[in-house]
Amino acid sequence: MSRHTTINELVECITEKMKTERGKDLKDATDKDVYYVITSIVNDELNSHWLKTEKKYRKKKARQVYYLSMEFLVGRLLESNLLNCGLLDTANKALQKLGFDPEKVYFQEHDAGLGNGGLGRLAACFLDSLASLNYPGHGYGIRYRYGLFEQRIIHGNQIELPDYWLKEEYPWERRRVDEAVKIHFCGQVHMFKKNDGSLEFRYENTDQVMAVPYDIPIVGYENEVVNNLRLWSAESPSSEDEDVASQNSQYYHHLDHKHSIEQISGFLYPDDSSFEGKELRLKQQYFLVSASIQNIIKSYKKNSKKSLNYLPEKVVIQINDTHPSLAIPELMRILMDEEHFSWNDAWKITTNIIAYTNHTTLSEALETWPKEMIQNLLPRLYMIIDEINERFCKKIWMDHHHLRDKIPELAIIAYDQVHMSRLAIVGSFSVNGVARIHTDILIKKEMKDFYSLFPSKFNNKTNGITHRRWLLQVNPNLASLITDVIGPQWIKRPNQLISLLRYTKDRPFLDKIDQVKHENKKALAKFIFDRTGILVDDQSIFDVQIKRLHEYKRQLLNIFHVIYLYNELKDNPNQDITPRTFLFGAKAAPSYHLAKEVIKLINKVASIVNHDPEIKDKLKVVFLENYNVSLAEKIIPAADISEQISTASKEASGTGNMKMMMNGAITLGTLDGANIEIRDFVGDRNIFIFGLTADEVLHYYHHGGYVARDIYNTDDRVRRILDQLNEGWFGSQEIEFKDIYYNILYHNDPYFVLKDFDPYIESHELVEQSYRDKFTWLSMSVTNIAHSGKFSSDRTIQEYASSIWKLNKI
Repeated sequence: MSRHTTINELVECITEKMKTERGKDLKDATDKDVYYVITSIVNDELNSHWLKTEKKYRKKKARQVYYLSMEFLVGRLLESNLLNCGLLDTANKALQKLGFDPEKVYFQEHDAGLGNGGLGRLAACFLDSLASLNYPGHGYGIRYRYGLFEQRIIHGNQIELPDYWLKEEYPWERRRVDEAVKIHFCGQVHMFKKNDGSLEFRYENTDQVMAVPYDIPIVGYENEVVNNLRLWSAESPSSEDEDVASQNSQYYHHLDHKHSIEQISGFLYPDDSSFEGKELRLKQQYFLVSASIQNIIKSYKKNSKKSLNYLPEKVVIQINDTHPSLAIPELMRILMDEEHFSWNDAWKITTNIIAYTNHTTLSEALETWPKEMIQNLLPRLYMIIDEINERFCKKIWMDHHHLRDKIPELAIIAYDQVHMSRLAIVGSFSVNGVARIHTDILIKKEMKDFYSLFPSKFNNKTNGITHRRWLLQVNPNLASLITDVIGPQWIKRPNQLISLLRYTKDRPFLDKIDQVKHENKKALAKFIFDRTGILVDDQSIFDVQIKRLHEYKRQLLNIFHVIYLYNELKDNPNQDITPRTFLFGAKAAPSYHLAKEVIKLINKVASIVNHDPEIKDKLKVVFLENYNVSLAEKIIPAADISEQISTASKEASGTGNMKMMMNGAITLGTLDGANIEIRDFVGDRNIFIFGLTADEVLHYYHHGGYVARDIYNTDDRVRRILDQLNEGWFGSQEIEFKDIYYNILYHNDPYFVLKDFDPYIESHELVEQSYRDKFTWLSMSVTNIAHSGKFSSDRTIQEYASSIWKLNKI
């Protein structure tokens, strides 16, 4: 099949494959049967392109980028792959002709449990753009059997259930046992001096794990390019003669050992509150980088006659955050111990291959590992990290006298902890932030001394999203309307969305934009009612905050605003306000107590607000459980307001802000992350900015001066809300939500919820006024869409490819 396939040809193909592959006539087929048949048809199309792409790269001897990430949040792939193959419209019509609802068929696919939030979704967007732009680039990750967790809300509380996303066949993956590699943990390292004076290292009594690759095709948009996402599964290296084992007392030990190996690729982000959980995370990270680097070197040797000295000419490895930082010592280990390079030569190769993306300034997210844990689990790697650290510290001591006192703050190993971000900076040739303000904070504050040592390494690459999924796929009516007025060129050149600025005052066009938005809101309102039983007004303002639940993202500020509005309406039920629907979607880490309390509070407020007849349905609060990519695809096209209200300086970039902007929502946010760049493009009149700046926040952190209780004592709105929390007004017991109350007043409101409360309320008043003027609102909406092309991941990948990776399009 190809993009030129007709509807009737596809109908015939589906009918035939249903018989040959599922053993059924169409009249007996379920949506699940049809899903597997369609994926089989798409895979037939992809397999030949996949092979051709690989051969093309090999023939051209292309320089390739390998993107190492602990997360790849790819979502459901069938609809996306149909779109990129040029078959989506044909498939929709063919399914309808056969009497099937396309959406129900596509929804049979379980979201792949390979990520948690923005980090993983960014990685997925990058792979999409690499393939769509004809760049040779591939992903390496872990094939987790269980995703983060499946979230259920019971009596307002988050309950975590296993997300066994692989319980049914996953039709996109290809198991490649022929390319499996061995990984070694623990054991002893013995050092020998050879006759030529060089050192040789041998390993004994190691625990061996087999890393088996599963490949997933990454499909370029209508260009017949198929790149690769390789996911590693941890398996026992052999049966270890199970028949013999079963006859002696070692059998159960063998089963326990096998289970412990499989745990390495068992769960995304195992709970690291215990020693065992922390060690498992470290095992996962080494498992990923060792398997990937072994595979990269093997591939290079297979396709190049040149020695590994030339590896940097053909290979670049981008590590997505600190999780894959062990790639640096692992590459050193392989080059020295297996390929017999000297330290200096191995270091030169390594530091010309590894590039590092920093995603956070949060200290708790900058990974450290106990020195002893790495020594025990990865003894040879620890020796290499220790040597890297010794040489780095010695260089500071000798060449940078003014930094001698700061060596403990710069050392890779300090106070018995191994600092992964420091290792990543020292061992890479590029360090990039993911938004302009984030990179500025890294350079001027958080990593100022590293910047003084390596100024040429630091650069900015503002994040982006794939407009093909987040506009063309999820909002086809809007995409069609855009194409009608500016032509289809924007699909391959998203910057051309800027042509929409011509239509910001065009009333007939704005009316059509309004109609598309309203249809999306009606569809979401129906989905909400079907899922929750809550009836929402599709004429109300859809105010949306969907992201991971964390204190710095300040879902608490949002729900405080809802409580404030509710209090106002209780005092004056006839108050003239535009009806609002507040939509939340978020998962809290299982051990993150305060985050789970915020989820509970949102749901408690919802249960009160949604059932109070006095407020006449002017407010509705909806918390949609189990937030994931598929749910985001339903919510984003219907959003009017995009809540991006993190404490300034805390959000590195954000990508939800870009997705909602691209679908015509207006950003309500702080001057944080990519919000700043959105404002710079759309202008102050087309965004709602409030609150402290990053500099003001950092000043308070470093110099004090902010007292949360002063606001409590002087703002009666704030005092009323906090007293309601403290007095059990939102719970059946007075003890409920005390922790939130005490965190704000007795831990001095660490994320400035109270400080930003008043400006946040004022911004919402401006939202209200603007929304009432439909022409103004729609003009703002189109202005945002017009500028959103600048936040396509195609632009981001072009920047990486030209200034970091030095890739050529093939």
